[in-house]
Amino acid sequence: MTGLVDAWHRPAEPCHPDRVHLVYRERPSNISHTVAWTGRSTGAVDAHRVLPDGCMDLIWMGGQMVVAGPDTKAYLATWRADMPYAALRFGRGVGPRVVGVPARELRDQRIPLDQLWSAAVTRSLEERLAHARAPATVLEAVVSERLRDTRPPDPVADMTASHVGRGHSVERIAERAGLSVRQLHRRCLDAFGYGPKTLARIVRLNRALDIGRAGFAGADAALASGYADQAHLARDVRVLTGTTFAALVGVDEP
Repeated sequence: MTGLVDAWHRPAEPCHPDRVHLVYRERPSNISHTVAWTGRSTGAVDAHRVLPDGCMDLIWMGGQMVVAGPDTKAYLATWRADMPYAALRFGRGVGPRVVGVPARELRDQRIPLDQLWSAAVTRSLEERLAHARAPATVLEAVVSERLRDTRPPDPVADMTASHVGRGHSVERIAERAGLSVRQLHRRCLDAFGYGPKTLARIVRLNRALDIGRAGFAGADAALASGYADQAHLARDVRVLTGTTFAALVGVDEP
């Protein structure tokens, strides 16, 4: 499955298509459930939507390290001309283990890393990245070392991500995990920043968009991803992204 809790997503539809020139690349990281990505704007100030996906990002931008918490709605990101970006995107609950804070505390926020790590450690990392030929690789080395010294991953996060991706109900996931629905909700808040029902909604949305980007019509994408109908999909797209299905998948409005 692409997208969301497995850390795979892409910058969504630009807010100003005539002025946006994004150079964006991503690759699998050697860290489990993680993607390394780099980006740069080659035009003027570029604004684009980043869709909610159940992930967290550790981003080097403009010489500063920033943590992007899990989003519940699309985030309007602005990239300045010729500013390099290098980052790791963490899926399946990896992010909280890296930054040392439950995902729920970072929901819908962008926070300087020195508010979560020590100022000295953060400053040293920023200086290394400023002189690195491959800053994303440096980030991977730092994060790998940090993960070796932190708590083990929560197996419930990985299991929940897998079952949500298959469309299983919250009750079934809780039963498989040997937890009450309330206990599962709390574990998901820590791992993903929101409960399993919200996570499932975001997974379903991204699945529909991936199907639409593959060339299928909105009605077909809605049916294949578990929506009641195309109108249901359209409402979810509007609420979670602030735009339309057609705009996000790159087709003309009817």
